[in-house]
Amino acid sequence: MREYELTVLIHPDLEMNLEPATDKVKALIEANGGKITKENNEGKKRLAYSIKGQDFGVYYYYELELPAQAPAKISSVLNITDEALRYLLVAKDPRREKMMAKRQERKAQEENKEEE
Repeated sequence: MREYELTVLIHPDLEMNLEPATDKVKALIEANGGKITKENNEGKKRLAYSIKGQDFGVYYYYELELPAQAPAKISSVLNITDEALRYLLVAKDPRREKMMAKRQERKAQEENKEEE
């Protein structure tokens, strides 16, 4: 299983009741053999340009573990889902994770030196 990041732009009219839309995405992921490792509601934000006549969208971010065939299936379903204005499903870059860990470690070391 590979790690992926999924960001879904949910229709702004559903902002007050996001449960059905997010449950639909979660069910889709789990039905395709995936596992959600992290989930974050980024909130309602103004879009750079109108999408399907909407100027705002609710951003929802997921970190996932998916089998090889699942991303194509999830993409095809999200393309026709009314609740999702847009989505972006990308594979996580393991090199970026290592770089961020090294950066955190270096920052911690510098803070320790400053305290001494």
